[in-house]
Amino acid sequence: MTDPQPIPVPVPPSPNRPEQRPLGAIAWLYLALAVAGGVLPWLANLAFLKQYGPSFDLGLFVGLANDNPAAQSLSRDLAVGASAVTIWMVSESRRLKMRGLPWVLLSCVTVAFAFGAPLFLHLRERRLRELENTGVDGESGETNRQQTPA
Repeated sequence: MTDPQPIPVPVPPSPNRPEQRPLGAIAWLYLALAVAGGVLPWLANLAFLKQYGPSFDLGLFVGLANDNPAAQSLSRDLAVGASAVTIWMVSESRRLKMRGLPWVLLSCVTVAFAFGAPLFLHLRERRLRELENTGVDGESGETNRQQTPA
């Protein structure tokens, strides 16, 4: 006969150690999108290098990105949207006192904006959870932990 498995007893959070909540599914979705946003544009970049030569001719690349009305539409849409989101990322990272913004911005121009923006969103979710776990409201910056009687 086997010994019965002990029933786990939940440990209530102590006032000195608040309950730590793990990252939600949305944070992991943002990270998966960052991976896809890094891989998919670079597959196209590698195809460009294969077709037009091993030196990355930026002028040719931009010219091809504006070669027809459909390409112009996508290029302009990305330029305006990425500019607005980048301004928000800088503002939001300052508001939340996030770390790593220079790396995110660098990745936007060296890897792809489609990598950097979801990476920022993942890091933002981590920061919001960190603030929540320490009892600080990410929106207002105020402590939201209830006071326990002494």
